[in-house]
Amino acid sequence: MPATPPPDPRTALSRHPLEPAARSWLADAEARIAARPAAVRALFPAARRHCGRARLDDHWTADEAARAVLLTALPLTGAPLATELAGLFRHGDPAEQRAVLRALPLLDASTEAGGEPLADLALPLVREALRGNDSHVIEAALGPYGAARLPDSEYRQAVLKCVFQEIPLDRIAGLDTRADAELARMLADFAHERVAAGRDVPHDIWPVVRAHPARAALVERLTAETRAAVSERREAAVRALKELS
Repeated sequence: MPATPPPDPRTALSRHPLEPAARSWLADAEARIAARPAAVRALFPAARRHCGRARLDDHWTADEAARAVLLTALPLTGAPLATELAGLFRHGDPAEQRAVLRALPLLDASTEAGGEPLADLALPLVREALRGNDSHVIEAALGPYGAARLPDSEYRQAVLKCVFQEIPLDRIAGLDTRADAELARMLADFAHERVAAGRDVPHDIWPVVRAHPARAALVERLTAETRAAVSERREAAVRALKELS
């Protein structure tokens, strides 16, 4: 499944120009990294201090875009690139981890054209991010790179984790093509559990459930819940059936 790279960070930075001192720092940092890749280890964490954290667009903040630019300046491919990324990720704070994850599809696309591709070599970082509880890092892990390369079972579990952590599903890459009958069944089970607890179901799971056979079975289960002794369950079931119809 091909990944769709995020918007070019350089374009985002050009539309919201950095201050002259920040532009100068970024250009110098790129040149230093191109000449000596290990320089990224000191320059990557410094990007926020020099470039700020202003929101540029739906995808990039100034520091994330600057960090992505620095990563694309690395004259590395394949395993050496993956090793450098792993070090930055594991020694970085959540903002630095997000920047690494958001840059992965850019780095994956750039190495396909020449040199050893990144391919699945950065998947351990995606998996590590998904094991954590920082919702912003999890969301970044499920960008185009992770969505394209995670095995089906891991992708489904990641989507379910997003639902539990109330991460909107429209922020997850690949859902329109990777949602399948098994994911719909898992989400239907989740919906039934919520109703049985007298709680409402997140609205964004319904499109996935409706598109697969799990819908019919869930309608039966929710209809049974409308006859529950507990009023909260009955009311939650009625609301869920209305959303599901």
